[in-house]
Amino acid sequence: MRDLPYLKNNPKIIFFTDFDGTITLQDCNDYLVDNHGFGLDKREVLELELLKGNITFRESFQTMLDSVRTPFHECLRVLEENIQYDPHFVTFYQWAREHNIPIVVLSSGMAPIIKALLERLLGSKPDNIFVVANDIEPRNGKDINMNGGWQISFHDNSSFGHDKSLAIKPYAALSGKSRPILLYAGDGVSDLSAASETDILFAKSGMAAQGLVRYCEQRGIPFVPFNDWASILATVQEIYQNACSNDVEGQPPTR
Repeated sequence: MRDLPYLKNNPKIIFFTDFDGTITLQDCNDYLVDNHGFGLDKREVLELELLKGNITFRESFQTMLDSVRTPFHECLRVLEENIQYDPHFVTFYQWAREHNIPIVVLSSGMAPIIKALLERLLGSKPDNIFVVANDIEPRNGKDINMNGGWQISFHDNSSFGHDKSLAIKPYAALSGKSRPILLYAGDGVSDLSAASETDILFAKSGMAAQGLVRYCEQRGIPFVPFNDWASILATVQEIYQNACSNDVEGQPPTR
């Protein structure tokens, strides 16, 4: 199990989750593009091309972030000052930590930003939460804290830039008592590759949703709608209690 780090403490459940718009109330990348890049109007044009299938998520995301020339440390500062969090996520995090449920953040955003915001929310070096995301790198030999000095470094070669399903599949392939129940929460296009990989999918509904619900409805993928992490917590607590009372470690629930 050396290559499956989230099994370290034999959890009954592993909770995979998106970050932007799921743990946070706003999308960090959209905020940067709208306020420090080429703006909302051009971003919406790109997103329309993405929905039409004319470009890939990776191409759209690269173009949007390339328009942000603000030094990276300044990007971090404005995000820390302006991004809000789901008010119930901290409670979920604390409960999951107490019950040995690792939380794995799978994001198309950038790991340095996500880690900084999680530390701001949860305290320095929070445990039991892992981040798998894209990264940043210097542009043309510049320092990342110079104007135009940084760019995104994608996690893999997929059309998403980060195929989230790749982090889930090794755990989904397990069988018997070694296999925990796998859950996922997300809201948008970047979650499509992970949408059918876990036992239960939580898809954000309401005005804040970014298309995952519609995608699942169109393709007949079962999901549990959620508005915030309070409803997720209530459902996960029930799943956990059932797993404990029935002593069925590794047996996933029926979708």
